[in-house]
Amino acid sequence: MKILKEDTNNTINIKIKDSNIMNTTTSNPVDQLSTSELEAALKDRKKSEAKKLEKEKAEYEKNRDEKVLTMMLTAQALFRELGEFKQYMHIEMEDQALKLAGYGKIRGNSKGGFSISNAEDTMRIKRRRDTEPSWDERSSKAIELIKEFLSDTIKKRDVKLHEILLSFLERNANGDLEYSRVMDLYKHEDKFDDPRWKEGLRLIKESFSNHLKGFGYEFKLKDANGHWQNIILNFSSL
Repeated sequence: MKILKEDTNNTINIKIKDSNIMNTTTSNPVDQLSTSELEAALKDRKKSEAKKLEKEKAEYEKNRDEKVLTMMLTAQALFRELGEFKQYMHIEMEDQALKLAGYGKIRGNSKGGFSISNAEDTMRIKRRRDTEPSWDERSSKAIELIKEFLSDTIKKRDVKLHEILLSFLERNANGDLEYSRVMDLYKHEDKFDDPRWKEGLRLIKESFSNHLKGFGYEFKLKDANGHWQNIILNFSSL
């Protein structure tokens, strides 16, 4: 900063020069706009941003819909092919079952399930007999008798055993007894001689039936380490 003094007619004038001092004040265009002009500019900005978002939305939805359509068409095609393949399996495996029966490789008491493998024993196909257990109206009376006996007798002596035996009679979400639980209940058949217990178990046994739902198929392929690997195809809902 330099300070210069000038003496003119006994008057001292001081001038300050500083190359580092600059006038940084500039005019701001926004400050020069009127309120209506600002509102108009803001409206245009919002309109531009909304247009951009709408374009991005349209592009996203178009891309999404194309993918959904492609995947759905593929799924439908595979579903049809899987259904056709299941029918093909029914025909071929039934034919194989007849040939095996004639060849003597299926037991006389077989209910339809069997497996076949290739000569190298690296590929195996199994036909599985899928059944559905059920109990008729007699099971309701059986459960009533058993629960009455358990509450009157067992609960007083062994609360834990009482709860375990009751759990074997619980029904599932469909209102049916569970086969595995009923089998566990039978394991305790000889523990009690009460007539209600004996009659209840007898009625459960008589009310039981096992219905054939159909045949399922399992496919296995042996890997390089000699382990069987499952090829999972869900036929159950077809």
